[in-house]
Amino acid sequence: MSQRQFEAQNIVLLKISDTRTETTDDVGDMFKDMIEADGHRFVERQIVPDDRFHIRAAVSQWLVRDDIDVIFTTGGTGVTARDVTPEAIRPLLDKEISGIGELFRFLSYEQIKTSTIQSRALGGVANGKIVFVAPGSKGAVQDMWTNIAREQLDSRVKPCNLVMLKHRLLEK
Repeated sequence: MSQRQFEAQNIVLLKISDTRTETTDDVGDMFKDMIEADGHRFVERQIVPDDRFHIRAAVSQWLVRDDIDVIFTTGGTGVTARDVTPEAIRPLLDKEISGIGELFRFLSYEQIKTSTIQSRALGGVANGKIVFVAPGSKGAVQDMWTNIAREQLDSRVKPCNLVMLKHRLLEK
């Protein structure tokens, strides 16, 4: 049996925040460093306010681009009135992958105990792209990448990973 080859993914980052700018977005800088260290390509990042229509507009523009494989969002997944990222993203998904949010909360429990119930992290696929929706803290983004996304975006991980399925996401 042959060893699978690594397939670098083109990844974009959407930071949802009313207060961050590219200069003050240390989470975005950390994320870029992590994915590049793992061999992936960081295509671009945007920062939009906590507004469902701004979020949808940014993600929608990426969903139609051929040079993007993965959309990663951070922020707006809590339970306050301004936290609307899940509501903005869900209508764009072709399929939600509920295990991403479930696994994220399971892993977060070790660190933040029952506070993890306030996280509405999720994931899915849309127009052949893989979407990860993470909370906005550095720790949450690091956990989502290191403990979930990294392996699912590594074509060598067995028995299966999301990269293996990418060519089938648009099948009819």
